[in-house]
Amino acid sequence: MCSSPCDPRPLLLLLLLLLEMGCGASIPKKCKVGGKGKKRRSVIQEVAVFVPTIRIPVDSDVAHPLKGLVSKELVDRLSKFRDRVVALSEDIYCADVSDVSELQHALEEYLPVVLGLTMKESRLESSVEFRWRTLDDDQECCLSSAWYEVLSVIHMMAMLALFEANLILIPKNGQVGGERKVSEDAKKDVVDSLLRASGCLDYCVHRILVQIPAQVKKSFPSYFQEGMLEAISIQALAQCVEIQLGLASECEKATLSVKRRLACELVSYFSQAHYCLSGCDTSDSFGKKLLLFLKWKCMEAKAVAYYYHGLVLDKGNEASSHISAVCCLSAADDLVADSKRACLSFCLANPITRVPPPWGIMRNMHKKIPDAACKRFQMYGYLFEQDNNSALQSLPDLPEFALSLRPEGYELPSTDSIWDNVDSQPQIQSLKEHLDDEDEVETK
Repeated sequence: MCSSPCDPRPLLLLLLLLLEMGCGASIPKKCKVGGKGKKRRSVIQEVAVFVPTIRIPVDSDVAHPLKGLVSKELVDRLSKFRDRVVALSEDIYCADVSDVSELQHALEEYLPVVLGLTMKESRLESSVEFRWRTLDDDQECCLSSAWYEVLSVIHMMAMLALFEANLILIPKNGQVGGERKVSEDAKKDVVDSLLRASGCLDYCVHRILVQIPAQVKKSFPSYFQEGMLEAISIQALAQCVEIQLGLASECEKATLSVKRRLACELVSYFSQAHYCLSGCDTSDSFGKKLLLFLKWKCMEAKAVAYYYHGLVLDKGNEASSHISAVCCLSAADDLVADSKRACLSFCLANPITRVPPPWGIMRNMHKKIPDAACKRFQMYGYLFEQDNNSALQSLPDLPEFALSLRPEGYELPSTDSIWDNVDSQPQIQSLKEHLDDEDEVETK
């Protein structure tokens, strides 16, 4: 089908191919947006670990709603820690791993303080309006709910863990579109980050969302849907298995059965994540991008699973085993081709991302699978002519295995001791303090 003169897809495809060949080094890393000096991501990113969206806190009036209800020391502490998170968040897309760790630490310092607002005895849960925005499109969500703030903080901690994992797998100084060279220790750090992200999101689903009234949830952005949070939590587990499978493929001691099991687990995790989105609104760009990512990775996982399943079946001595092996390897070959198209669809969806080089388990599979399929068909093609049993020539089911990974356990920290004995009773102010507050309000 010919494209219309206004169809941008051919240009986007050309751009992505140029970027894959390493022609994107001159793209500026950041640019200013509007008159406020905000910086938005302008470089086309490469994705190893998918980060759906990063939301950051926006300056919010914490002091005025709490004035007279809690001590000035508490208000100052709350404002100070939140302001630090706001300041560190602005340039997160230009950050390295140490910057991400610093921001994670700032969030961990802030969380025990803001948790005090959720205490029933404080009666302050809806006293402050908290503002957050997404970095990619600057969409804001403002809600007067301390539990919304806690949810946003833990969600940000999870997204930063995913972002950190992606940074480790795609070093900033690496060649554009080149082969990724990541040490085994670095891959283990990635697995730790992914498990941490999965644990935070799992906690959000089962322990935080239940604290928030349905009326408040109606105002939530789409990426706070329960199914969306579950999907990303399971996606993180899937990418842990993806790395484990890549390591197993490079290990001479790992048997075909072990590799097949990991590949089949990978299919299960990605399929579960995709299923979690079935009841979600995925009409926005983030939802569409996540769906396309899961579809692409699920195809890759199935290709690898059928490849290893075919090799295991081929070890049998009966003709039926060889026929089934050829069916599996042929299916794997088709899935590799389909996964390449799915990858391109993912990359072209907004926000556009760079076509990644094959890495991990897929680094060699793009050649191994077609070669194995061709070789086995040449060896056993005659069996299909001799055997007229269509049931034997159908694609066998993949074996099912118990899933080995669970989200890392996460628990909220204890409420900061500054909240001890706070009962939100009106605080007595001196005349001087009252006049100082009035002057401050007029100045603003």
